[in-house]
Amino acid sequence: MYWAEFLTVALIHLLAVASPGPDFAVVVRESVTHGRKAGTWAALGVGSAIFVHVGYSLLGIGIIVSQSIVLFNALKWAAAAYLFYIGIKALRAKPAVVSDEAVSAPVGERTARGAYVSGFVTNGLNPKATLFFLSLFTVVINPHTPLLVQGGYGVYLAVATAVWFCLIARLFSQARVRAGFARMGHWFDRAMGGVLIALGLKLALTEVR
Repeated sequence: MYWAEFLTVALIHLLAVASPGPDFAVVVRESVTHGRKAGTWAALGVGSAIFVHVGYSLLGIGIIVSQSIVLFNALKWAAAAYLFYIGIKALRAKPAVVSDEAVSAPVGERTARGAYVSGFVTNGLNPKATLFFLSLFTVVINPHTPLLVQGGYGVYLAVATAVWFCLIARLFSQARVRAGFARMGHWFDRAMGGVLIALGLKLALTEVR
């Protein structure tokens, strides 16, 4: 009965998640710099944060956030500050000697918790994600659709997001791919830092429409 609606939600989500943004940048950086395990944990963090967006969308809190300039700006600046923080850390990356053994093993020390938190916070504090899920649950999804069904949509969105970014982590953590990036060493890290800072700046300039 709700298949048409579900397919619409799935298609819109696919187009949104495939568009490179802060989530993509963080997962790629974790995967290339620290290996598949870190990239996967970051991907799971991004996927888990989807439940936060789905939760407040179902509760109607998203409407309050979108209508309150103060709350929206607080969320926006918190997200921008976090992106600036991890971007500046990446910009300060120093050259390192890379060997074949280093490429085949995880680079640097990175805990699963640290990688997970980086993905979770990046997605969870993104006000654009707030507006995306708000519009999804108020415009695309019929308000008369049972909450249980809407919750099912939410579970799909979280799982699909995690799977997508796990695939991204798997791709960018492959030895051959990492070897190519590793040859650029600190320059890659600095480039990713620049991307994260640019995304943070773009986020800081976002306005409610």
